[in-house]
Amino acid sequence: MIIRKADPDEFQAVRALYHAVIDRIGGSRDSVGWKKDIYPSPEFLKDSLRNGELFLADEGGTVIGAMVLNHRYNEEYRTFPWPTQADDSEITVIHALGVHPLYRGRGTAKQMVRFAMDYARAHQQKVIRLDVLKGNRHAEKLYSGMGFQYLHTLPMYYEDTGWTDFKLYEYLL
Repeated sequence: MIIRKADPDEFQAVRALYHAVIDRIGGSRDSVGWKKDIYPSPEFLKDSLRNGELFLADEGGTVIGAMVLNHRYNEEYRTFPWPTQADDSEITVIHALGVHPLYRGRGTAKQMVRFAMDYARAHQQKVIRLDVLKGNRHAEKLYSGMGFQYLHTLPMYYEDTGWTDFKLYEYLL
C-alpha cells in the first residue's frame, strides 16, 4: 500500500469510497455522522483535489482510503484555548479520514495517520488537530492510541450533523 496525493481525475473513485464508508457504518452505533454528498460534499472533495490536499491509500491501483490535510478548521476551534500556540499556517488539520469497509482492520487508518504526521513534520508544522464526533469509538481509539491528546468536547455545527458534540484532539509535533 502507498499513500499519495490524489489526482484531480480521481473524483469519482474518491466519492465512491466515501459512499461505501457511509453505507457500511452510516446507520450503525459507530456512525461517523457523514451523509452522502453532504459530508464529505462533492464541492469539498473537488476543492481538496484541486488544492492538492486530498491523499489516498492506494493498494495496487485501488483506492482503499482517503483523507484531507489542510490548515482549515471549524470556526468553533477559535473558542477553545488550545495548549499549543500556533498560527493557522503551522497547524495541519486531518479531515474525513475514511477506509473502505472491505479493507478495515488491516492498519490502513494507522498508516494514513502516520503519513499525516510525517507530512506535517516535513512541512514544518507545529501541531496536528482534528475533531471526532462524540461516540465515534473507532476514531477515538485510533487517535488516542497514536498519541493524540483528547482535550475537550465542544458543540460544533456541521452540515451533516447540525449542532453536535465533537471531541477535540491535538498531536504536538
